[in-house]
Amino acid sequence: MKICLSIGYPIRASQSPSIHNAGYKKLGIDSEFIYLSAEVKSEDLKMAIDGARILGIRGISVTMPHKQEVMKYLDKIDKEAKKIGAVNTIVNNDGTLIGFNTDSIGALEALEKKTNLKGKKVAVIGAGGAARAIIYGLKKKGSKVQIFNRSLDHAKKLAKEFGLEYDGLDSLGQALDMDIVINATSVGMNEDKSPIDKKFLNKNQIVLDVVYCPKETKLIKDAKELGAQVVYGYEMLLYQGALQFKLYTGFDAPVEAMREVLVKNL
Repeated sequence: MKICLSIGYPIRASQSPSIHNAGYKKLGIDSEFIYLSAEVKSEDLKMAIDGARILGIRGISVTMPHKQEVMKYLDKIDKEAKKIGAVNTIVNNDGTLIGFNTDSIGALEALEKKTNLKGKKVAVIGAGGAARAIIYGLKKKGSKVQIFNRSLDHAKKLAKEFGLEYDGLDSLGQALDMDIVINATSVGMNEDKSPIDKKFLNKNQIVLDVVYCPKETKLIKDAKELGAQVVYGYEMLLYQGALQFKLYTGFDAPVEAMREVLVKNL
């Protein structure tokens, strides 16, 4: 039996085990693979990665807040993940740990079902691992991205790496003129809060919230009330998870079976 798991802190709300296990069952490989989750605090991250290597854990999905820190404990890093500066997927090949990033493609796939991203003005709220992956993908697609973050130092560092404009959360009024608004922070996770005031959104925008628990975050509800198009966080989770599935098992992911379970659970 090959074990895959998600690690993060907190991790209780993770739907990754449900969608991956649904995929295993659909393909009839649930006797070969099982997917679990483990809550890992920052101070225990190295020990957890070392343990996964020793125990032969096949795949590790990395969630907040470990996507950048985990890179120092890996043997190899995929060139795309290296450019992004964050890893959300680890494959264990006989004790060699290889880091990948599927967040970028997951976010883009969800967004491109709504619009062509070339030339679009995008406000990205956040400067962590998820923001890095999304920004990298948007830049490749020719979007005009501006970062907004609570810590100006972190925003400045990220903006410098990718050649972007940046500002603090007190300047989010600028988002009103953006085509797309993306929350790449954990604000709204199991709480009735939004990272941006409703008055800075409008009906012509596309709004993506990477938070998927609850399904209808305050940001998503605000955007829908205004008539804006929304992209649920679970769509990004689903598409990035499908890529992980392929990396872990070698099989193409049964996306619709995974979506069905995900939506039902949310």
